[in-house]
Amino acid sequence: MQFQNTLAFAQSLDREDPLAKYRDAFYFPKVNGKEVIYFTGNSLGLQPKRSANFVDEVMKDWKELAVEGHFYAEKPWWDYHERLAAPLAKVVGAKTEEVSVMNTLTVNLHLLLVSFYRPTKKRYKILCEEKAFPSDQYMFQSQVKVHGLDPSTTIVEVKKREGEHHWRTEDVLAKIDEIGDELALVLIGGVNYYNGQVFDMETITKAGKEAGAYVGWDLAHGAGNIELKLNAWGVDFAAWCSYKYMNSGPGNASGIYVNEQYLDRNDIPRFEGWWGTKKETRFLMKPEFEPMENADAWQISNASILSVAPYLASLELFEEVGMTALIEKRNRIVSYLEFVLGEIDKEVESTFEIITPKDRGCQLSVFLHGEGRPLFDYLMKNGVITDWREPNVIRLAPAPFYCSYEDMYRFGQILKKGILGHD
Repeated sequence: MQFQNTLAFAQSLDREDPLAKYRDAFYFPKVNGKEVIYFTGNSLGLQPKRSANFVDEVMKDWKELAVEGHFYAEKPWWDYHERLAAPLAKVVGAKTEEVSVMNTLTVNLHLLLVSFYRPTKKRYKILCEEKAFPSDQYMFQSQVKVHGLDPSTTIVEVKKREGEHHWRTEDVLAKIDEIGDELALVLIGGVNYYNGQVFDMETITKAGKEAGAYVGWDLAHGAGNIELKLNAWGVDFAAWCSYKYMNSGPGNASGIYVNEQYLDRNDIPRFEGWWGTKKETRFLMKPEFEPMENADAWQISNASILSVAPYLASLELFEEVGMTALIEKRNRIVSYLEFVLGEIDKEVESTFEIITPKDRGCQLSVFLHGEGRPLFDYLMKNGVITDWREPNVIRLAPAPFYCSYEDMYRFGQILKKGILGHD
């Protein structure tokens, strides 16, 4: 398709968009009385309008049933989280029994590493990407210290090449080969938070496992954004937050994936609690832990229902639309945004450099050479909600559920005015 940087063309794309109606399924903040152009679904997704009904239902059941809501609510609380497994499995390419919902992302990564980081005298090293998200860095360092190891010699980072903004798959594979039989764990952010790069998870997983290591993925920026085939790729474990592309609400429950080969086994080390035991015997208060046959065995406590309810509401939308349709729109709308940036770049003296490679999801990370923080402030003041990273990078994530092609055009016009100094 030959794109055009005109309002009429953008509106024509919206008329053709089969997902356009879902924009009305979300609430938009307003600036100066107008709905914002929202580019931060990679940080916190907008609120689905149906979410409040799911939360209100829980509050009503709590009010009217109190403790009996665990068993007699319309959606009983004791198995509420189980309703999320099947739709989530479709989103991440897993079997239903491989998926569970609990806690928050870094908590879950810590719990999963109890099972999948078991260093020995010879095999003890962890491979991750250079400058992983800080929470992952802290998690790695503390896990290593718990085992009495030195982070400086245990954690190995794959670096980007000098002058390049993204990682090369061949460099990851070379590092796996270099570490060899000292490698215990490969754990990388499947979609990099800074540059938006999607790693070749299938290839890296295969190489890591052939080296004898466990392979896991932090999918904070992947779940609900890109095509995932965790089971088919043979991934050992993964975890993700739910409040970015999955629109569950701030800080809400995280999802986990555990490959089927590790399910229904008593020999898997993990931190165990009451809610991971078999439902059939849970209330017999037996002293022996009998793991659930599915990924719920990694649960420790009962689910936070008020956190899980908005997640279930959002997953209804994913069930209605499907990842195939979301990815199709994502590809087109990101391409149109890239085109608009290129057209505006021709009209102003500043130079835009997109540092996100073609292996990408929703996000474009853009160096605004010659521009500084005042441009970001101008965008925010004029209703463009985006993200600024020092020294002069903005991250733009047009989530396909609720962003429109007209948003992309209008953003370009606001950006141009901001650079040219017009109010």
